[in-house]
Amino acid sequence: MLDIEQIKDFEQIKIISDPHRLAILRLLMAGPATLTQLGRVMGEHPAWVRHHLKQLEAAGLVEMKTAQVSGGFVEKYYRAKARAFYFQEMILPEVSGKKIVVMLGSHDLALNLLAQRSMEHTGLQLIIQPVGSLDGLIALRQGIAQVSGCHLLDIQSGEYNLPFIRHIFPDRPVVLVTLAHREQGLLVAPGNPHHIRGLEDLAREDVTLVNRNRGSGTRLWLDKQLEQLGIASDARVMSAHRTPARHRAYVTKAEANGIDVIIAGAGSAAHLAGVTAALTLLPVLGVPIDSSPLRGLDALLATVQMPGGIPVGTLAIGKAGAKNAGLLAAAILARKDPAVRAALARFRERQTALVPERP
Repeated sequence: MLDIEQIKDFEQIKIISDPHRLAILRLLMAGPATLTQLGRVMGEHPAWVRHHLKQLEAAGLVEMKTAQVSGGFVEKYYRAKARAFYFQEMILPEVSGKKIVVMLGSHDLALNLLAQRSMEHTGLQLIIQPVGSLDGLIALRQGIAQVSGCHLLDIQSGEYNLPFIRHIFPDRPVVLVTLAHREQGLLVAPGNPHHIRGLEDLAREDVTLVNRNRGSGTRLWLDKQLEQLGIASDARVMSAHRTPARHRAYVTKAEANGIDVIIAGAGSAAHLAGVTAALTLLPVLGVPIDSSPLRGLDALLATVQMPGGIPVGTLAIGKAGAKNAGLLAAAILARKDPAVRAALARFRERQTALVPERP
């Protein structure tokens, strides 16, 4: 009996789409049973059970394990062929004389041209769906796609694609083809009204970045570039009240883990910033969040009205406070980091240049 088996064709899916047959299969996955035993559990006659069980057996989902003589009758024990089943199928059109290939993963305009030329010259239909590099490789591993497009940067080695392929396909032969070389860049509004010249401009408060999904090649590359600009961050979701153990463990080890400033954002009357400040000697900046009928006033009072002895640097409510918390954290880091100081100075200069002299 296998631990897990893939359901590979639609005939098997059709068989277990019947709730009665699915119930029988799940019972036999738990352990061997006879027709009589299955009928007793399901409240049905053994002949009814046999009708459904034979279809499961013909589909290759169950098998007879053994036969025993009991009370003058032969009792056959059946079992499922695996302890668990999984299935993933792609429904493709039925086109006579033409081959269809599914490609999932990172997208490139060159793929559209390739698909067009393939259809024109070879009759091969290439179906392309952008899902991101990592998800594409996983789909290829699971047999959903025949081709995957990827451009994944391994942060540790600085090498593209190969480290991920070695990790995901350690037991399978894979052919890697270089289709195109890319030059990464930023898409900006027509005319570039914010005068964005490089990645360092993404730190400006008047610039909003719509990033790629996590796991995509571009996202991995961009995260690495932002880290190299000098300010690394570690974003966590935790509550001093609902996840106190997680919160305490993180804050008490923050300084040892290389963190220099903590920014705590919380809504309602949560005392996240104050509790955080009580657990560490690091500077703590509090950002009140507008998340209640009081529109952030309760969060502001809960953050700013700290008793003497446990200070919290409290910023404005909402988005402006969050932006200023980042800038204030950068100013704190700039006292000992020349690179951060230079980046902060450039930000101030660009900010000033964007203010018109006349209305």
